[in-house]
Amino acid sequence: MSNGGRAVPFDVIFAGQTCRAFAVRYRDVVHAYLNRCTHVAMEMDYQPDRFFDDTGNWLLCATHGAAYVPDTGACAGGPCRGGLVKIVLSEQGGVVYWHTDYRLQPLEF
Repeated sequence: MSNGGRAVPFDVIFAGQTCRAFAVRYRDVVHAYLNRCTHVAMEMDYQPDRFFDDTGNWLLCATHGAAYVPDTGACAGGPCRGGLVKIVLSEQGGVVYWHTDYRLQPLEF
């Protein structure tokens, strides 16, 4: 996963529903969020696994242009209502792990 490049998608259970999530690398640190815009609860990527604007500085919602700060998920402009739902990650030895909290559950098979 390169800085400002393609995201890595994965599924989680959020509020009892299966939701897509994504992880991106920004300034050499991996961050993950639910793939759900705060303006309208729909997936944000403009092409599969593409979230960054052309500069690689903002995560964008393709539908209405809401912009989010990549390392915090905070609204940076456009029609957002609060920030993205952040998923806690850790990285060890080049492997990224996501951690559940009371709102998120892993998808069971």
